[in-house]
Amino acid sequence: MEPIGQSIARLWRRAGDHPPLAYAMIAAAVAAAWAFHAVAPSGQADFSLLPFLLPVLLGAALAGFAGGSFATLLGLAAGALAAGADATGANVAHALLFLLVALAVAGVGERMRRHYQDAEAANVELRAREARLQSIMETAPDAIIVIDEGGLIQSFSATAERMFGWRAEEVIGANVDMLMPEPDHSRHDRYISRYLETGEKRIIGLGRIVTAKRRDGATFPIELAIGEVQAGGRRCFTGFIRDISRRQRTEARLQELQSELVHVSRLTALGEMASALAHELNQPLSAISNYLKGSVRLLEESVIDAARIRDAVDKAGDQALRAGEIIRRLRDFVTRREAEASPQSLRKIIEEASALALVGLADQGVRHTFSFDESADCVEADRVQIQQVLINLIRNATDAMSEMSTRDLTISVAPHGEELTLVCVADRGPGVVPEIAPRLFQPFVTSKPDGMGVGLSISRTIVENHGGKMWFEANPTGGALFKFTLPRCKAASAR
Repeated sequence: MEPIGQSIARLWRRAGDHPPLAYAMIAAAVAAAWAFHAVAPSGQADFSLLPFLLPVLLGAALAGFAGGSFATLLGLAAGALAAGADATGANVAHALLFLLVALAVAGVGERMRRHYQDAEAANVELRAREARLQSIMETAPDAIIVIDEGGLIQSFSATAERMFGWRAEEVIGANVDMLMPEPDHSRHDRYISRYLETGEKRIIGLGRIVTAKRRDGATFPIELAIGEVQAGGRRCFTGFIRDISRRQRTEARLQELQSELVHVSRLTALGEMASALAHELNQPLSAISNYLKGSVRLLEESVIDAARIRDAVDKAGDQALRAGEIIRRLRDFVTRREAEASPQSLRKIIEEASALALVGLADQGVRHTFSFDESADCVEADRVQIQQVLINLIRNATDAMSEMSTRDLTISVAPHGEELTLVCVADRGPGVVPEIAPRLFQPFVTSKPDGMGVGLSISRTIVENHGGKMWFEANPTGGALFKFTLPRCKAASAR
C-alpha cells in the first residue's frame, strides 16, 4: 500500500498541474476554515479571519499569487458572512490587516512556487540528461570508463563489461589499474599523480594505442582516448576504449596478402624474362664447355702447354662465376621474405636491377645510361623490393620503345629536398596515352595488349610503404619520365 506521504505528494503535484483541481482544493480549505470559525468560541470574534490564512498559504503554493488572492477573497467573504450585521470598526481594521497579510503571504507563496517549478524543471532536465548518458553508456560501441582523481572507477559501461569480462558492480570503487598489465599496472597511480602535480598531458586529449587486460588475464591492444572534467572542485577522467585486436589482425592479414602479391609480381616479371635469362645463362655455360673441351685437347697433346691450360681453366672459372652471379640475382629476386628497410646503395640496387631487366635487350638497340649523385646514393630501403620497382619501370620503358627508332633509357639519381632521394627512369617512347593517364597507377589499367595492369600499382604501393611517392611526367624530348622518391639515410640527411 502506498504511504500517505507519497499519496499527498502525488496529489500535490497533480493539483499544481491542473488548475481546476487546485482551485477546488483552495475552496475546500476555505470551507474547512469557515467551519472551524463556526464552532470557535464567540469570544474569539476579533480573530475571526485568522483561520483563513492557512487557505491563503495553500492557494499561493498551489496556484501562485492568483491562488492566494482567490483564497483571500473567499476568506474575506466567509468572514463577512460570519460577522453579519455585528461588524464593527475593529472588525473592519482586522479585515484590512488580514488583506495585507494575505496578499503578502500570496506573494511569498508565488515566489516559493516559482522556485519549486524551477527546481522541478531542473530535476526533470537532470533526469533526462542522466537517461541520455545512461543510454549512451549502454549502447556506445566503445567502452566508456569514468574514474576519479584517485584512479577509482566511478562508471563502467555495458560495452566495458563485455570487453573486460567484469560486471559494473564488481569494479565500481576499485582502482582502474586492475584493467592493465605490467608495467602500467604498477605505474598508473604515479601517472595520475604526476599529471595532477605538473599538468603535463601525455595521453589526455591525445589518444594512444596501449595494452589492456581482461578478467581472465588475457591482454589485448586498445585505442585509448581520455577526457577530463572538473565538477564540484573534483576532477574526473573519462576513458573511451576501442578494442583494435581485430583491426590489427586484419591489417596483418592485408600486409601478408600484399607481400604475397608483391612476390607473385616478381615471379610474373621473371616469367616474362625467362627466355632472355635462359639465353644469358647459356652464354657462360657454353663458354665453360668450350674452355674445358679445349683444355682436354691440350692435355691429349704430346707436349702439354701448362700455361694455356691454366688460362683456359681460369677463363672457365670466370664464366662459372658469371653464371653464378646471374643465378644469385635471380634467387634473391624471387625469394619470398618480409620487407625490411635498411641503409642501401642506390647505385648497387640500380646496377643489379638493370642487369636483370636488360638481359637480352642489347641486340635490340636499347642504349642505357646512368647518372648518379653520390650525395644521394644511400637510402633507407628494402633492396629486393626497390629492385622490383626498377625492373618493372625498366621493362615498361623498353617495351614502350620497341617500335621507336631511338631507344635511349636513362636512369638518374639526385637529391630531392633535405631528406629524400629522387630516382628518375626516362625513356624515348610514345609517352602515356592521355585516356589512361589519370588512372595509370590503378590496378588492372594498362596500355599493353598482353599486360595485366598490376605492375605500376604494386610499384607505387612499395614506394609509398617506404615513405616515398611515385608519379610520371611527360619527357620534354619525347617519351615519359617515371619518378619516385625514397628516404635518404639518416646520416646522409644530417649532412
